[in-house]
Amino acid sequence: MTEINDRSLPLAVEQIVLRWGDLGGQWGVNRSVAQIQALLFLSDKPLTAEDIATTLGLARSNVSNSLKELQAWKLIHRVPVLGDRRDHYQAETDLWQMATRVAQGRKAREIDPMVAAINDAVAGVDAQGSGVSPEVKARLKRMHAFVNTVDGWYQQMLDVPPDTLMRLIRMGSKVVGLLKFVGGKDRGD
Repeated sequence: MTEINDRSLPLAVEQIVLRWGDLGGQWGVNRSVAQIQALLFLSDKPLTAEDIATTLGLARSNVSNSLKELQAWKLIHRVPVLGDRRDHYQAETDLWQMATRVAQGRKAREIDPMVAAINDAVAGVDAQGSGVSPEVKARLKRMHAFVNTVDGWYQQMLDVPPDTLMRLIRMGSKVVGLLKFVGGKDRGD
């Protein structure tokens, strides 16, 4: 685990920055990128790359590359500071915006190519038959229906206001009861 060099950080902030870095590593995100995002999120003022490098004990080049990656994800942005010509950075602090941007980025990089591959595979099997057994064909079609249903649901959820989503999430398993009440059928696929 990286050690934070800046002893002026409150212990709670230091712990979250370190843990966020660990979590990022588990999700396939560079530890430095995750730590920088957490530091900026928990900072009450914009920070320069030098501030970040000093605080986290990272090489300036590592910080620069990490800042570019975070900007590409739209999780941070540059902000001007009066009287200072250096670039200062501030994190997106709206948690729904953060979650949405991460989900959209991951979906585009990881899920969309798989959905396209499944769609192509089903189209190929339908067009050619290609010696695929009826059982495998049926599995492919179930997979196709599943991923396209989940993809459609995801697209619909992007239009639901965050307050409504939070109410839905807080309802938890009560939603299942509501679906049973209105006659929904749980097919499990």
